[in-house]
Amino acid sequence: MSDAETIAAETPSASPSSATAPASKGGRRREEIAKILFVVPAALAIAALFGYPVVKNLVMSFQDYGLKTFFTGEAPWIGLQNYIAVVTDDVFTKAVVNTALFTIGSIAGQFVIGMLLALFFHKNFPLHGVLRALFLLPWLIPLIVGSAAWRAILEQDSGILNVTLENLGIISSPIPWLTSPDVALIAVILVNIWLGIPFNMTLLYSGLQDIPDDLYEAGAMDGATGWKAFWHITLPNLRAVVGIVLMLGVIYTLKVIDIILGLTGGGPANATQTIATQSYQDSFVQFKFGQGAALSNILILISLAFAVVYLRATRRQVDE
Repeated sequence: MSDAETIAAETPSASPSSATAPASKGGRRREEIAKILFVVPAALAIAALFGYPVVKNLVMSFQDYGLKTFFTGEAPWIGLQNYIAVVTDDVFTKAVVNTALFTIGSIAGQFVIGMLLALFFHKNFPLHGVLRALFLLPWLIPLIVGSAAWRAILEQDSGILNVTLENLGIISSPIPWLTSPDVALIAVILVNIWLGIPFNMTLLYSGLQDIPDDLYEAGAMDGATGWKAFWHITLPNLRAVVGIVLMLGVIYTLKVIDIILGLTGGGPANATQTIATQSYQDSFVQFKFGQGAALSNILILISLAFAVVYLRATRRQVDE
């Protein structure tokens, strides 16, 4: 072998991977740019439709933003004065208590009745599909329409509920469902429960469908039937669904305004006034947009607190 052939044999040839490395890096970079370009329109839409209103609402809460602002264009910066004004208002304490009672009562009623109906429809029987579809009607009706219908039902003198109760001999005089400070909040909670049952029933029913029948058969062999089966098999397997139902229910109920405005308008004597309705009153009745924005931001913080608690609890369950 000659010296030239020896040098050629000992010289390592360029590997295919090194030759194609720049090309692969370039292709990977183009793929990343393409992914970003696909995401950009959605990000811009979210920023325009959701981000801007949230930021604008936050800025308004620190400004003296009222009706005159629409004519002068001036909204002086006043810091935390709007927050101090709404928190120190006598109505705020009443609104916080009403919001808590309204949320707890609504969630408890919706969840318990929704769970019972989900368990009922989980069993096959004639026309169970038709009946389950009929239970979705309250969910499909617009809230303001539903509240108007219930306002007619709960009328003190001519409402069908009082007339029926009087004919059955349950009550001797009409109950002022919407005009008594002692009863109005209970009436609003009951109507909201009626409207929220289909949502709870649908999600819980979907969760029940995913539980294997083998678990119940194995549990029956160990004596876990009836209530024991529900407690030791159904609930543990529905834990994730229950968490989602409760979290979404709390966040939704905190901001309910249509039903209350349609039934009582926050009255009588602020008996059904909540943080959401008070924010509406300040913004669109008294035209104190800065204070209304402050109340809505407080409501957002409360909702975020519930969301954070739920996410931490879910992460803890996953880690376990």
